[in-house]
Amino acid sequence: MGFLDKHKALEKNVSLLLVGSLLVVSVGGIVEIAPLFYFQNTIEKVEGMRPYTPLELAGRNIYIREGCYTCHSQMIRPFRDEVERYGQYSLAAESMYDYPFQWGSKRTGPDLARIGGRYSNEWQVQHLTDPRSVVPESIMPSYGFLSKTKLEYENMGAHLKANERFNRVPYTVQQIENAVADVVAQATPDADISGLEERYTYDGRFNVPLGDFDGNPEEITEMDALVAYLQMLGTLVDFSTYVPEDNYR
Repeated sequence: MGFLDKHKALEKNVSLLLVGSLLVVSVGGIVEIAPLFYFQNTIEKVEGMRPYTPLELAGRNIYIREGCYTCHSQMIRPFRDEVERYGQYSLAAESMYDYPFQWGSKRTGPDLARIGGRYSNEWQVQHLTDPRSVVPESIMPSYGFLSKTKLEYENMGAHLKANERFNRVPYTVQQIENAVADVVAQATPDADISGLEERYTYDGRFNVPLGDFDGNPEEITEMDALVAYLQMLGTLVDFSTYVPEDNYR
């Protein structure tokens, strides 16, 4: 009996085929998972990484709610053409507080992993309100209604606490208790940001976008939150001083 005949016997026997499939999947899973237990660190520690502020987290929720992830990825692969177009390739640490992560599987629009600070708040609002006014070939729908929708942020403290409890995001008691005040401080021009600065300074850097994001200082809207989220994407790591750790051995 040749090899092909033996393989045919395996295909015709459902029980044997099931056992063989489970064996192959088990071996493959062990080969992929077991090495992770021997790495000194599976996610490289990078200076500057911090949890989302309450306003940014609210903006991220809106980003997910509106399905932005279906057309925009947030993962720059380590290929020359990607780096030349979008910037420094993405690090695992940059997604360490993302539940769920926003890597994406297709790009109808450009990758947004490094969109933070690339355009002004005014450009972002105009683009979200009337995409074709700034990108004529865009097929993105309008999100102008966000500027007219008041942001519901009274329960942001509970949202932070849920992330801390179930996703192990390291929010402190002070950050949770002051979540509402931090939303107001980040989105209000000339606000007292001393508390926000104290709570969200990491590795000696306070890297939080501030101000009136939607052009309407009288009200905090969903547009404020979404633009605040977009303006911080890819800005937390200072790549001018970043040196990869040699601890994957």
